[in-house]
This record gives sequence, structure tokens and C-alpha cells, in this order.
Amino acid sequence: MSNHLLGIDTGGTFTDFVYLHDQQFLVHKVLSTPNAPQEAIFLGLEEMGLDEIAATGELRIVHGTTVATNATLEGNGVSTVYITNRGLGDVLYIGRQTRPELYNLEVRKPAIDLPEKFLLEVEARLDAKGVEISGFLDNELSHLKSRVEELAPRAIAINLLFSFINDRHEKEIEALFGPEYFVSRSSFVLPEYREYERGITTWLNAWIGPLIDEYLLSVKQSLEPSRVSVMQSSGVTIAADQAARRAVNLLLSGPVGGLQAAQAISNESRLITFDMGGTSTDVALLDGAIKLTSESHIAQLPVAIPMADIHTIGAGGGSIAYIDEGGLLQLGPASAGARPGPACYGLGGRQPTVTDANLVLARLRADNFLGGTMQLDTNAAIEAMRPMATQLDLQVEELAAGIIEIANEHMTQALRVISIQRGFDPREFTLVCFGGAGGLHFCDLAEALEMNRAIVPVNSGVFSALGMLATSPGREITQTSKRLVSDSSDGDIRNLFASLKAQGEFELMEEGIANPEANYSLDLRYQGQTFAITTPYQDLGTAEIEFHELHERRYGHRLDKPVELLNLRLHLAAKARELRLPPWKRDPGRSSRLHLDGIGDLDLYDRDQLEVKQRFSGPALITETHSTTLIKKNWNVLVDEAGNLVMERATNSQD
Repeated sequence: MSNHLLGIDTGGTFTDFVYLHDQQFLVHKVLSTPNAPQEAIFLGLEEMGLDEIAATGELRIVHGTTVATNATLEGNGVSTVYITNRGLGDVLYIGRQTRPELYNLEVRKPAIDLPEKFLLEVEARLDAKGVEISGFLDNELSHLKSRVEELAPRAIAINLLFSFINDRHEKEIEALFGPEYFVSRSSFVLPEYREYERGITTWLNAWIGPLIDEYLLSVKQSLEPSRVSVMQSSGVTIAADQAARRAVNLLLSGPVGGLQAAQAISNESRLITFDMGGTSTDVALLDGAIKLTSESHIAQLPVAIPMADIHTIGAGGGSIAYIDEGGLLQLGPASAGARPGPACYGLGGRQPTVTDANLVLARLRADNFLGGTMQLDTNAAIEAMRPMATQLDLQVEELAAGIIEIANEHMTQALRVISIQRGFDPREFTLVCFGGAGGLHFCDLAEALEMNRAIVPVNSGVFSALGMLATSPGREITQTSKRLVSDSSDGDIRNLFASLKAQGEFELMEEGIANPEANYSLDLRYQGQTFAITTPYQDLGTAEIEFHELHERRYGHRLDKPVELLNLRLHLAAKARELRLPPWKRDPGRSSRLHLDGIGDLDLYDRDQLEVKQRFSGPALITETHSTTLIKKNWNVLVDEAGNLVMERATNSQD
């Protein structure tokens, strides 16, 4: 396997690059090109001088992409026919009865881009055991094919009842259509029960699949013969030429890279990650391994495939401040993005953003942004804020401080969602802060949650791209097999897992991966419950005992009721690549003094001039090429062997 490694993370504002080869370690950042994300990739490769290595086939590229996410959020999928059983065509329109806003009398259901004429039904039907009740009518399949040809969609989604038990009918429909259509079959995408969630996930996979296919084909062809893999939402990679078949698995393709990197650089198992970029902020809680969930939503639509449990809010460096109808200052979720970007970028932005506020307060250094390659315009930031400051009868600096305070509150609430609201005490965790904008805010967030330990990793501004290098090819495969545990045997369960493993190993073999490591788990619940707890599987007896313990730990009680098996889950992955960064060796330098309004006098450091084992205390401002870190008073800092800033808060201070 090549030892020329390149991680690429395409964000809403910047595209990040991390290159590792022996002791050579390079990082780079370019403005994203949202209308054609691959252009930023090609530009970055050229500026880093890696295009020639790519042409030799020696470069191994792992890419986190936002194409799937952006297409979904912006409603830019392709025309898609949805095929289901007779009488079930309205399921995707009706959805679940559960109201996302209990007291909103005018709540709107999430819209899907599925005109009624693109909704087709068939007579074939199975019962709950997968036995055929009725087959296709005479000439029904040929009529179905003709109808699809008349509609001329770009994609087809097939979702039939109980196809997760018996997929014969779905495969018969799939066989009708040639390569001119992108076909998404529910028994491949998500072979689980719950027809609404399975239907939405299958439709979404078809709706964005051709866009992913076109994008990755462009990237793959331009970088051949070097191999390109894509990060999946579950934290394992998939080959670029297979990724479109599982397009819906790429919705958290970029953010999950940061979780991988956080685990790689820290010796601690209990971490809360805080990733603040230009467009959004992603937070997650790691209590040991990366936690996966099958209950995620995007654009209010349920996406039931296994994804890293990441909570995302629209608060980033580019989030736009505005005054609402009640005359109150608000922030986001609208973002200035890469273009025009914040006003201080000088690319045409006119609305004040979090980045502009940090610059006005001198927390960002105008002459040292992106290592001095991009000059920020302080006057443009001030002028963008002045009308709003006048309207609120504030000084520009007061408005900037208000914007920062609101951004911090939004992000603090996000951290509470993934910790306190789920029964975890954030004081028992270490906050790992990364993303280009995160270093300016993490002290405020840690103090709001009474957290006393934090880490700002080396190269935190490109941390998700770094995490791409710590990943390995793999698959998350699920299968519904609803039954009581008491009615099951380990022999039956192992036979089912063997079938799933064969499917996953076949896909990985196409990527040149043999003998992947396998981890088995079961979704268990008490009979009559709606939701299940994922429990590791070695044998049924041990799994049932552990389920009772997990249920009591999460909900405070256990029940004297039969335990039901719902789904089997298989994690297949090649052996993880150890992330070995060159040791931190920097020439020591001197700090200078700086005064910031609201903070006072503080030390100004260049991170490249911090030494291993160097200790200092806040307040301090640390600049580096791709991010800036603000360390507030009462925080003590140690530079570890890798160059990470490991911090502890002095809790006995009287200040």
C-alpha cells in the first residue's frame, strides 16, 4: 500500500488538505468552490505540488465530501421514480404522526421532491414472514418499464414491504432497468423494518446518487491512476467507484474525520469534540468508541443508515448576524460561505459574521490569516457592522462582542444536547477543539459547562482532513430479524451474520481488502418497546445480560419482560492505519504582549515557536497558519510531544 497519504476535507468555506509521507508532513487550505467542489481539490493539489505524485499512482487519497449533504439541504436532487406496493404510495408523504414541534399548530411536514406522477405501485406483495401473497400481474413488469421510460427519470427507488426478509420482487424490478438509470433498492440500501424510514432512505439514496456518481467520477478520473476512497458517515471508507451505490452513507462524510483524529491523538477515552468551521459547528461525545446511531435526520428527513452520532448546528465563522422583527440581535443559520464570505475577506460580502466580529475585537490577526497568504480587511468588517450597531444604539465593538456571545450560547446549547440531555456529565470529559474557528471560542464553552480539561490538537484547523488518514476501508451492514431472544439460537444468529459477512467481504474484495476484522452487535429491546439498544454480541446469553445492564444504566431501571431481537449489525473494517505524525520540533521563540478589549493584556505566541513540554498560562493568543487559539485567564497549558496544547483550568482561583 502506498505511503504517500493525502486527506481532503471539503467544507462549506474551505477545502483542507493534509499530506503525510515518511517524515514529511504538509497541510494546506484553499477556499471551497461550492458550484464545482472538485476545482478546489485540483487547485490544492497543484499548490501543494502533489499533482505529479498523483499522476504516478503513488498517492492514496481519502476524501470527505459535502456534495451529498449540500444536495440534500439545498433540495438539488435528480428526478426520481419511487416504486412501492399497491396502496402504499402515500407513505412518504404521510410520514410519522410524531410532531417535531408539539405546541406549533401550523407545523409543516418535511417536503420531499416526489411529484405524484413519479410514484408508481405494483401488485406483488409479501407477508410479514416473506412469503408471497400475490405476484406481479400479467405484463405488469413490461407496463411498469414503459411507464418509467415515459417519465424519463434519472433515478429509480424501489421499496417493497418485507423486502428485508425476501428481496426477490425488488430484484425482479431492478433487473428491468439498464445502466441509463441509477437504481436504488431498499433491500440493498437499508434491509430493515419500518417502511417509512426505509423508503425515505432509499429514495434519498436514489435522489442524490447520480450527483455523487458524477462528482466522484470527475475526481477519480482526474487523479488516476492514484486511488481515491471516500469517508462514510460511519467512520470507514469506501472506494470512489462504489460510493454512489451507497450515496446516502456519505451525508456526514467530512465531520466524522474529526472524530477519528480525536481518538488517534488522545490517550483519553472520554472526549467531547467541538468542530467549528466556516459554515457550521459539529459536536459529538465519545465514550470509548465512536457512537453510531440509526436515528439521524437531515433536512428533517429520517436517515436510518448507521451514522456517527454528530449534532450539527448552523453556527460557524461565516454565520450571518441580523436583527429580527422584534428588534433583537440574532445569528445564523444562514452563512456567507466561501463566496462572498465574511466582509473581511474582501470578496464582496456585506453582512456581518462571526469572523468579522472576531477580527473587530482583534482576536484574529489581519496580517496572519492563513499564514499571511490572505489579508483580512478590518475596515470592511467594521463597515459591515456599523449599520446594525447604529440601529441597536451600540458601538461596533459592543455589537461584535454581542455576536460572539450569541454564537457561544448556540454552541453551548449544542454541547448540552449531546451530553447533559443524554445523561452524561460534561465535567467528566475532555473538550477537544478543532476547526478553523474553534480555537477562539472553546474556553468560553468549556467554562459554561464547567469542564476543566481541553485539548487543541496540532493542525486543528485541518483536523478532519487529518482524521481521513487514520481511517480504513469498511462497511456497516444491518439486517432486520425480529424474534424473541428465547426463541433464537446462537447457531441461527451466526448463520445470519455469516450471510451478512459474505456480502460485505465481497464488496471489500473489490477494493483489494481481504480478511477484514468483524465486530458483531444486536439491537435488543423489551417486548413491546419501540426503540432498541445496540448490544455487543458474542453469544445470546451474554448479550441479554449486557442489555439489561445497558438499559438500567441509560434509563435507571430494568424490566421483567421478554427481550426481543430486532436487528443484526455487522461492522467490517480493514486493520486501522496507525496515524504517526512527525515529532514536534520547533525553534523556540519569544512571546510579545497584546491588549484585547474585554480580556486585557495577554501574551501573543506563534504556535510554530512553542517547544515540547513548554508550559504557560492564559490569557494568551496563539496564532498559526490555519487557526487562532484564544486561551483565557485561569487556563494552564502544556505542549505535549506531538505539539498538542493540553490545558487544565485552575478551579481554585478566586477571580
